[in-house]
Amino acid sequence: MSRNDLYDVIVVGGGPAGLTAGLYLARARYRVLILEKDDFGGQITITNEVVNYPGVGRTTGRELTQTMRQQAQDFGAEFLSAEAIGLDVHGDVKTVHTSRGDLKAFGILIATGASPRKLGFEGESEYAGRGVAYCATCDGEFFTGKEVLVVGGGFAAAEESVFLTTYASKVTVLVREQDFTCDATVAAAAKNNPKIDVRYQVELQGVTAGQGGLREATILNRATGQTETWKPADGGTFGVFVFAGYVPATNLVRGVVELDDYGYVVTHGYLETSVPGVYAAGDLRAKNLRQVVTATADGAIAAVELERYAKRMSEKTGLIPQRPTSCVYEQSTAKTDAASLADTTPAPAPVKRSTDAAAAANAVRKPGELFSDTTKQQLNVVFNRMSRPVTLALELDDTPLSTELRGFIDALVALSGGKLKSTVDDGEYEKDDTGRAVFDVEHVLPAARPCVRMVVDGEPTGLAFHGVPSGHEFNSFVLGLYNVAGPGQPLGDDLIERAKSIASPLSIMILVSLTCTMCPETVLASQRLASLNPAVRAEAYDVSHFPELKDQYGAMSVPCIVINRGGEQTVEFGKKSIPQMLDLIGA
Repeated sequence: MSRNDLYDVIVVGGGPAGLTAGLYLARARYRVLILEKDDFGGQITITNEVVNYPGVGRTTGRELTQTMRQQAQDFGAEFLSAEAIGLDVHGDVKTVHTSRGDLKAFGILIATGASPRKLGFEGESEYAGRGVAYCATCDGEFFTGKEVLVVGGGFAAAEESVFLTTYASKVTVLVREQDFTCDATVAAAAKNNPKIDVRYQVELQGVTAGQGGLREATILNRATGQTETWKPADGGTFGVFVFAGYVPATNLVRGVVELDDYGYVVTHGYLETSVPGVYAAGDLRAKNLRQVVTATADGAIAAVELERYAKRMSEKTGLIPQRPTSCVYEQSTAKTDAASLADTTPAPAPVKRSTDAAAAANAVRKPGELFSDTTKQQLNVVFNRMSRPVTLALELDDTPLSTELRGFIDALVALSGGKLKSTVDDGEYEKDDTGRAVFDVEHVLPAARPCVRMVVDGEPTGLAFHGVPSGHEFNSFVLGLYNVAGPGQPLGDDLIERAKSIASPLSIMILVSLTCTMCPETVLASQRLASLNPAVRAEAYDVSHFPELKDQYGAMSVPCIVINRGGEQTVEFGKKSIPQMLDLIGA
């Protein structure tokens, strides 16, 4: 066996536990590979606000885990986007079977975490993304002025029900038990909110839909055994948000290591499983508290033990993996490479939606106010690294939103040091009495205005945003510029090869919301493919300004992904990483 083919440790799972373990192992000069099938960062990436991680006053889940990944990478940890599909844990050298081939290591850390629990009520799978949701931050606005049901009795159900009152006319919480199971102060906020009705000892049995969305729900009273049909007071449509906890992602190790009655991995001592050399860390193991801080603690503890295990196995077998001898951190702690830049570009606050032309014109007169000093500094780094200039081709109509987009782009161009310029399409288009452009909702990629397209060397790149790319979408827009201009975000050769293998024309429409924390990853993944392959077009649409598209695809959740290839259409919901997007399109 070549030392190039052997790792000291393979970490399966790229959440906080896995990233921390990778950091510790790499820093100790062990060769470690972090394997992740979805999005590096784990479930915490969808959390919009983290305030209880020690030493960090306030951040987002994505920002926190991006920093963790960069630390691990700077110390020399390796990363691979692939799915672990099997384990061979016998012997001194173990094998992880993956979707990209077999990998060898002395030790294995299982850190696959947990995923949102599906309840299995009638209609849950059928209407997921079309009325049934699992993220209030991402999908709450779709139910503005409507009633919603919240299913669950823990922390998430209590907290998110209060958040949903921002949008919903009324929130009804369905709790299986006789009371909430979370802290009393958290539950009190829901109990005392005048827009929230809490019902105890009940469960949702099913939902049915009609024109426009969900119409009826069947609710079981667990105390009496009676069922009832529930409808919103106005007789209209409603939404269902499920916050019923998580289930451990332990299918990979079922039958391999000991699990408890609930499917969690049983660990001993310093997080070793029932199999020597196989450790577990994070939310998938049996423990009494599942938080980011406990996941990172698990990762550190397991990593230290795996260091000792790998050292013993190396001495026993005489095999020595090709361990790192230097790292980015040591070479220059101040230097920021392209990957770090891509992960830390901050978004400005969403541009306030203009209600009249005068307000929009004001945005044009004061472009500098759109971006903070910190954002300007990091934009300057992005622009300096761009290999080629990019033209931002604007397609506008006679609405204040178009004026707002033009002001936004003018501000960006002014900061670019000549790396950006803009043009305006003065071609003919149909518009209604308000000056809004009319577009065909059935078109593969509707020509909805306002729109900004990225053009390089006079050729369209296939990347476009319909609306104003501010809020959470600003990051993906800036990284789109960086990717089409080059050199672009670092990407594994295997993923680049898969992206370039797409031969037939492919169109990807992504319906997004500027408040959604999951949308940018999907937009970025889709547009990264388009930046690599001219056969791919990936355009994002802010559904708050183009509700016709939401209605066209029955979308009550974002991101909503509409893929068209050769006349065949696929509609998918949920956050997608680059590997997941490639899997979705069959590349």
